[in-house]
Amino acid sequence: MLTLQQFLFVIGGIALTALSWGSYGPVLHEGQHHLGNDRIKPLICVGLAYLVVAVIIPSIILIAQGRFSGDWTFSGFTWSFAAGTAGTFGAFGIILALTNGGKPWVVMPLVFGFAPVVTTFISLFSKNLWSQAHPIFYAGLIMVVAGAVTVLIFQPKPSPPAKTAHASKEVSQSEEPQNPLIKAAKESHKPETE
Repeated sequence: MLTLQQFLFVIGGIALTALSWGSYGPVLHEGQHHLGNDRIKPLICVGLAYLVVAVIIPSIILIAQGRFSGDWTFSGFTWSFAAGTAGTFGAFGIILALTNGGKPWVVMPLVFGFAPVVTTFISLFSKNLWSQAHPIFYAGLIMVVAGAVTVLIFQPKPSPPAKTAHASKEVSQSEEPQNPLIKAAKESHKPETE
């Protein structure tokens, strides 16, 4: 059973993650726009943010607590580094999607709709839990796919530009132009009849 403090930290952590990851796509898309829609420069900026938030600040905290030098293991480092690499490839995938016309309000729901499915499959595979997967689990997967298709089909789209009366009016070749200069030029080039 969780204590009240633990419960608040769990809820706070979930809220922080939802807020951070939920704002990631729109903020990244805006940054990309200001970097000339480049694919690589935003990734460098994301990497710098990772460096500050995930390396420098935790290192300072661990050094201040005197815990920096102990308990580093090769397997722990390798798995954690693999997780960071996966996250970085994920950031690059989002950048690719956004620079090739994907919109944050479509890309992010799809990413975060499918990410839990991938997490679950990795867990099922690594823990060999396939026999324990309930049929409702598979029904949930079908719902995720249906949700993704729904997001793609019914994504917000800009309204087509309204047709103006001027743009829709077709001018036939036989009509005389309204501009007097063009009219005079045409008349001066007409062959004279005898």
